[in-house]
Amino acid sequence: MHIHRLTSQTILPELSKLASLLQNAVTNGASVGFLLPLSEEDALVYWQDVAKAIESSSRILLIAKADDELAGTVQLDLATRANGSHRAEVAKLMVHTSFRRQGVARLLMNAIEAEARSAGRTTLVLDTREGDPSEALYAKLGYVRAGVIPEYARSTNGKLHSTVFMYKLLK
Repeated sequence: MHIHRLTSQTILPELSKLASLLQNAVTNGASVGFLLPLSEEDALVYWQDVAKAIESSSRILLIAKADDELAGTVQLDLATRANGSHRAEVAKLMVHTSFRRQGVARLLMNAIEAEARSAGRTTLVLDTREGDPSEALYAKLGYVRAGVIPEYARSTNGKLHSTVFMYKLLK
């Protein structure tokens, strides 16, 4: 498994694979901000927006690949205001269903934390659906539960779920 940081140029050849990964995640119930059905066109538009954020230096995108197969992704949204230049939000950790339970998410999280450190970020925040396996993963990685908001996000099936907000202070 190899982790790569994509640039606004290197993301372009990956757009189709990224769109497929997003569709796979949403189809299988991941709480990543999209509802069913998620068209390929909508998925591509999302990744094109990510490419623009990368180009503006407000976002970092890492991908995990096994040979030429896209196994997963994670993003880091860098706070851009002067009083937040020490923090970033971890977002959209996704692992393709054929690569789950193989340590891909942990590799991506470790790599995005290294990117955060390199960018001078010491406070990371994230949110996840309460009770999802990702919540347990984040806790194992040292993220601290800051609070829960009930009925915060709608799942792909339309049901409202509580969202857990977590943080980690990097050393």
